Amino acid sequence: MASIKDIGKLFIFVIVGIGTIIVGSFMIRGTMHMWDNVDDDGKDMGNKNTKK
Repeated sequence: MASIKDIGKLFIFVIVGIGTIIVGSFMIRGTMHMWDNVDDDGKDMGNKNTKK
């Protein structure tokens, strides 16, 4: 039978894994958002220049 120490280690491992997945998803989301903003800025500048 597993000791309380082993169960605690497994529990901490699962919690850290879930936290890592959440943080990583936010980092990927932020990077995608940055790329979208760069593309949008370039398109906006191009449209403004052609309208003038």
